[in-house]
Amino acid sequence: MNKTKPVPCKGDYLPQYAHKGDAGADLKAVEARIIPPRGRELIATGIRLELPEGYVGLIWPRSGLAVKLGLDCGAGVIDSHYRGEIKVLLFNHSDDEIQIQSGDRIAQLIIQKVETVEFISSDHLSETTRNTSGFGSTGDLPVANSGQ
Repeated sequence: MNKTKPVPCKGDYLPQYAHKGDAGADLKAVEARIIPPRGRELIATGIRLELPEGYVGLIWPRSGLAVKLGLDCGAGVIDSHYRGEIKVLLFNHSDDEIQIQSGDRIAQLIIQKVETVEFISSDHLSETTRNTSGFGSTGDLPVANSGQ
């Protein structure tokens, strides 16, 4: 059985799940703003919350806004000890301005358990099959304008 943890919140537009079983709860803007083409704006949600210790809030884009408008989010980590207002950094990747109205769903908040570790200095790291191979090391990437 899936037990939900209560999360105390302050604000006019509390985060809300659109459907039962959704991972992300919608965050709404509390102000009207215009995001210029290829620009970015920090949008207020008016929400403050109290996450349980051992949890983090992650702000993610809404897929429909990303696909239809080119709207993306950045800088979205909310630590359990943070009590300030949640604001959403929105990037407009399109060539058109995007108008945000108060009450618009602008992002989604995902709550996850987190583990912390102790970082220690070491002169040796274990070898793996991937080892130091980086971006694209697990598959073929298309090469733009390769001519081959």
